[in-house]
Amino acid sequence: MSNADPTTEPVVTYAVRDGVAYVTLNRPAYANAQNSKVTYALDRAFTDAVDDDEVKVIVLGGKGRHFCGGHDIGTPGRDIDESFERKAVIWWDHIGAQGVDARFARESEVYLGMCRRWREIPKPIIAKVQGACVAGGLMLAWVCDFIIASDDAFFQDPVVKMGIPGVEYFAHPWVMNPRAAKEFLYTGGRFDARRAHELGMVNHVVPRADLDATVDEMAHRIAAMPRLGLALTKKAINQAEDLMGQRAGMDSVFGLHHAAHSHNAEVSVDSLAGLGAAAMAESNKRDAGEL
Repeated sequence: MSNADPTTEPVVTYAVRDGVAYVTLNRPAYANAQNSKVTYALDRAFTDAVDDDEVKVIVLGGKGRHFCGGHDIGTPGRDIDESFERKAVIWWDHIGAQGVDARFARESEVYLGMCRRWREIPKPIIAKVQGACVAGGLMLAWVCDFIIASDDAFFQDPVVKMGIPGVEYFAHPWVMNPRAAKEFLYTGGRFDARRAHELGMVNHVVPRADLDATVDEMAHRIAAMPRLGLALTKKAINQAEDLMGQRAGMDSVFGLHHAAHSHNAEVSVDSLAGLGAAAMAESNKRDAGEL
């Protein structure tokens, strides 16, 4: 695992090879935890890929052992109090606001709003997942059209431990069936790649050594299809999901999510119920039998 100073390296890297844009989370020392710098760097990379006529397909991955360990709730690079040029623009800036006004504004922009923006990218996106895909990492994978996972990958949304009903981009009942979503959230436990594949959340599971080659082969197969046909097909399927209630469901759960944050702030030590990065990591490892 890289221990490079995260302030001297780009938090997201971007490269184009043979018509495929490779967008890669680059905070391996922190399991590619997603701070706001990562969010906006992802948005820039995705925009570059959409604007480049040579790019047919986008691959989203994470450098190092893990795809993404979730939202940044405790690294030295946490930037919750910084302002950025807003891109989702469905709420005002959170800087200078307090309480629900601040948290709702920030999460409307960097979580729910950005994920919805990326879901509508007109070019196919493949998530290449290895190791941990936890909480906020799920949101990044779920906005992609395909998920190809290595056999050591696992998926987890443990935020119910904080009293919060799942991450902000609440796609759980649509990416898996509702009963599986309840198990996933009620237990806060890990679904390994095979279980995720059985539930339809993952398209393919391959040995870790074959992950890059499998993703590349799929990307090039898709790239051979006509651009407009792919874009219209993606829009058709997204619209069908929304007709099944996904967008309205997310809106309603986003409100419940913030009710939970507010409750925690009133009755506990903070809006996360005292479960910062270290405490949550320890709890997750204990549940997984790693401690």
